[in-house]
Amino acid sequence: MSEQDNQAVHHPAVVAHHQSRAGDVQLRIADAITKFAGSMPFVYAHAVAFALWMLFFEANPWPTLTLVVSLEAIFLSAFVMIGQNRQAAFQQIKADHDFIEQELELKTNTELTRAIHAMTTELHSRLIEDRAEQ
Repeated sequence: MSEQDNQAVHHPAVVAHHQSRAGDVQLRIADAITKFAGSMPFVYAHAVAFALWMLFFEANPWPTLTLVVSLEAIFLSAFVMIGQNRQAAFQQIKADHDFIEQELELKTNTELTRAIHAMTTELHSRLIEDRAEQ
């Protein structure tokens, strides 16, 4: 599938949003981390890592494990907030785009309605003239 075909499938606001995010390395890294952190492989990897840590690497793993898990939770919550901010920005872009499109549609419909009204008025006046001539 060509890039043009791929863009035709998506809403223009989505395409613009993805292009703007693709240009920023920090956002791409945050997106990749957020995508992985929200997946089942992330859960499985942590379950295995924590089990191995508790069983084989430390006799008393709780203090260090608690510190690591707390620090990880802090960073993951930051990535969740980044994801929420990204989603909010995307929703705003899409809402703005949709508003503009709806306004253009309203303007077009208004112009069509006026044109139909003018044509109908012209037709009625011609019918009246034709009846008057008979």
